[in-house]
Amino acid sequence: MNGDALYSIGELARRTGLTVKTIRYYSDSGIVPPTGRSHAGYRLYDIDALARLDLARTLRELGLDLAAVRRVLDRETSVPEVAAAHADALDVQIRTLRLRRAVLRAVARRGASPQETRLMHRLAQLSEAERHRLVHAFIDDTFGGFDANPEFVAMLRSAMPELPEDPTTEQVEAWVELAELCQDTDFRASVRRMAEIQAADRSGGDTGALQHELNEAVRERVAEALAAGILPTSAEALPVTQALTALYAHAFERADDGDLRRWLLARLEAAADPRAERYWQLLATVNGWPPVASLAPVFTWFVEALRSGEQPRRQDAPPVGGQ
Repeated sequence: MNGDALYSIGELARRTGLTVKTIRYYSDSGIVPPTGRSHAGYRLYDIDALARLDLARTLRELGLDLAAVRRVLDRETSVPEVAAAHADALDVQIRTLRLRRAVLRAVARRGASPQETRLMHRLAQLSEAERHRLVHAFIDDTFGGFDANPEFVAMLRSAMPELPEDPTTEQVEAWVELAELCQDTDFRASVRRMAEIQAADRSGGDTGALQHELNEAVRERVAEALAAGILPTSAEALPVTQALTALYAHAFERADDGDLRRWLLARLEAAADPRAERYWQLLATVNGWPPVASLAPVFTWFVEALRSGEQPRRQDAPPVGGQ
């Protein structure tokens, strides 16, 4: 190819495969300016213009806008810099498309109404910071103003929903349900009651940390009772209940008496809201954590056993001052 040769728009079109209209548009936009004009006034282009045109076509096929193409051709920025910036932009677009796909699949599976579809779309589009603010607002509303267990509140604040860039339909559904749960006024009131009980315990001198080992011991012993078919209202349940209340008495440095059982019953009943357990199950699904085992059967059995044990205790108690 002759480096001194000049080409008309038609010749450039034949060499590049672009349309005359596209080349003329690039020329008018200043991306591939003409080198000169023929005696008849037609635009002519040299070999450098042909090279610019080839590069412009490549960059456009990669999705760059005309402004970015012009900066590259005018050497205001380099191809690697523009490529990196465009790749970052594509990452955002891809994540958006993945979210939309997951939302659409969730809508199809749930048979969502138009209102539910709009809500799911809005919640799925929230940024990570916005998701965290929503959950922190829930924690502030339920535990704010109470001197609740600081370790428990810190655990709540550290467990934030982290929706992945390519979420599954289940993760999108779990996040939508979790967001709705955090904004449920009735659930918030239920959690505030838990915070009040924690604050009351602390005002009474309970400054202990979370009782993970105690909770695990309760889980194991009640699970054994359930597996053995022991009803919470039966006589066979009494030794299990006594063993468990003894563990609580030791852990909280309290006497193992009727006051302890009534205190424990109030705590368990306040924590019995199944939505509290659902909160952690949804959070685990969103974050891809191992499934959270349900403790509902365990605490239901224990509460019923405590209630059953209190009635005979009141009936058998001797009169005040009696022997």
